[in-house]
Amino acid sequence: MKMNLSVSVRALLFAATALALTGAGAARAEDPVDAATKARLDAFEKGPATIDISKYPEALKDNYELFSQKCTQCHKLSRPINSDYVLPDEWSRYVKRMMHKPGSGISSSDGKKIYEFLVYDSSVRKKTKLDEKLAKASAEDKATAEAAIKKVRDQYDAK
Repeated sequence: MKMNLSVSVRALLFAATALALTGAGAARAEDPVDAATKARLDAFEKGPATIDISKYPEALKDNYELFSQKCTQCHKLSRPINSDYVLPDEWSRYVKRMMHKPGSGISSSDGKKIYEFLVYDSSVRKKTKLDEKLAKASAEDKATAEAAIKKVRDQYDAK
């Protein structure tokens, strides 16, 4: 019995040490990135760190608060606010990537609300950039993006 307990204790200590050394379970502010990506992220972070949502639907204001709270755990809010992402599929990939970061605390439900806020916001505040990207998209991609935007806009503008 002592032998099994000793082995179990050593295994537990080994696992705890491994977790501590790898930083597993803790959010990391930055993963290593190449110089071009770092420059792009730095440019995003130099812009405004808030959005005037005073004219947005009430439900979206709640989503903005969630977005602000969750996303600042790992990086400045100015990064997504000023990014060149505007298409629904770009936001979907971005939010899913952030949901899978260790320690993000972004649940599927939170991710959906954050995605909906970002899609709505892009269709209002980044409309020029959105129109530029839609003009360059294939007919199928454009139709898919427009349908996703319409779905979000209909959901929130109706309230």
